[in-house]
Amino acid sequence: MSRLSPYIYCEDARKQADFYAKALGGEIVSVQTFENWPDASPEERSRVMHLVLKVGELQIFMADSSPIRSGNQIDLALELQSEAEARTVFERLSRDGRVIFPLKLMPWGSMLGRVEDPFGVRWQIAVK
Repeated sequence: MSRLSPYIYCEDARKQADFYAKALGGEIVSVQTFENWPDASPEERSRVMHLVLKVGELQIFMADSSPIRSGNQIDLALELQSEAEARTVFERLSRDGRVIFPLKLMPWGSMLGRVEDPFGVRWQIAVK
């Protein structure tokens, strides 16, 4: 079976991944830097080339990149098992970010909300 994993380019992948690990209850399982990259300058050696954040069965890949240009062409949609879990994640992601659409009950019977986190990434939080 195929798996789709978001790949997020960041100004500071470690900081952003740590934020997501705390907000989503995940764990950083792998960090590779440019330390052994043949043409890396001394400044680049500590930058993140590839980071893996595990959140349940979900993998989020991240890397340092600059400059970063935020866009509005994509949201990350996260479906959670309970309203309590969704409210917790929504509150954590929106801290120092921006609520686009409050988390609330939709006409079709489930909860949905949209938030932009402090790094400019937009999330749709829903309850299954």
